[in-house]
Amino acid sequence: MTDRIIQLLDLRTARLPVPDAVESATADGHVADRRGRPLRDLRISVTDRCNFRCTYCMPKEVFDRDYRFLPHAELLSFEEITRLARAFIANGVEKIRLTGGEPLLRKDLHKLIEMLSRLTTLQGQPLDLALTTNGSLLARKARDLAAAGLRRITVSLDGLDDTVFKRMNDVDFPVSDVLAGIDAAAEAGLGPVKINMVVKRGVNDHEVVAMARHFRGTGQIVRFIEFMDVGSSNGWRMDDVVPSAEIVQRLDRDVAPLVAIDPNYAGEVAERWRYRDGSGEVGVISSVTQAFCHSCTRARLSTEGMLYLCLFADSGYDLRRLLRGGAEAAGVDDAALAMAVAQIWSQRADRYSEVRSAATGPRPKVEMSYIGG
Repeated sequence: MTDRIIQLLDLRTARLPVPDAVESATADGHVADRRGRPLRDLRISVTDRCNFRCTYCMPKEVFDRDYRFLPHAELLSFEEITRLARAFIANGVEKIRLTGGEPLLRKDLHKLIEMLSRLTTLQGQPLDLALTTNGSLLARKARDLAAAGLRRITVSLDGLDDTVFKRMNDVDFPVSDVLAGIDAAAEAGLGPVKINMVVKRGVNDHEVVAMARHFRGTGQIVRFIEFMDVGSSNGWRMDDVVPSAEIVQRLDRDVAPLVAIDPNYAGEVAERWRYRDGSGEVGVISSVTQAFCHSCTRARLSTEGMLYLCLFADSGYDLRRLLRGGAEAAGVDDAALAMAVAQIWSQRADRYSEVRSAATGPRPKVEMSYIGG
């Protein structure tokens, strides 16, 4: 059986060696990669489409009206996503986040959430099921998402000033509608809502203080993200990055004094800070200036079933072929799928952010809109 899995895995786009058996494991016996990192988090992109054209993710000059998105038949079905989710859970995954593109564009997404919400971790605990959205459709869908079993939600919002926000999303979408979506999510029980702001120098960095002030005291958590060189089309330059340390200094000086607090769990990517007066917390994600590759526990599944081991990967593994390419004839049952995932993860050695430089920026990489952030 193992030989057959290896043969099927040779359909991957990345021709990495796959061992005859899993070589490394964590203390609890689960799979670990070559750097000892466990598999704990899975991000699943449910669509490669988005109704925004954010300049750092899906710029109009690339994702124009002639851009060819994936046809529906190539997308993983909800049943296929759920089956693969079980294979990842069997290897220690405890958290699944649905992404895109814009995931709320996927028809009947609440049905997938219902299916995933029935899964439990190896410890028998409820799966930590989350979703990231641009918030454009959230006001009308928040209640249904919560009823289906969604536990947490993150909203991308890159500014409060309507002119700045419209320039960032590049489709003239008003910020008020996103704010209404955040309120609806909180009312539906999906709070505290996390609000992610990608900060780009000279574009929206002047909005950092306003964002913090707006959400301070609301119970929602703003997280400021360094502008990253994801994909190959966002024109990234190091000069455009606002270091998280600078952001923390601004907030401490211009909003309210801050104090660092411990992470919620091992491997959390956001560095947490709370206001000394107890009025809430903020976070910073510093993947450019303070790489956290050493503790990264994330795998990413694209909308048509390619498994990527890093946000900055240039190739992945075609798990859809295991599901559709004669899986029954090959005898690839759920146990074999789980073994395939374990074999792939055990060979992982990615650490792009630790070796990032001006020279690595132009390297071809999978687009963030294709595998989620």
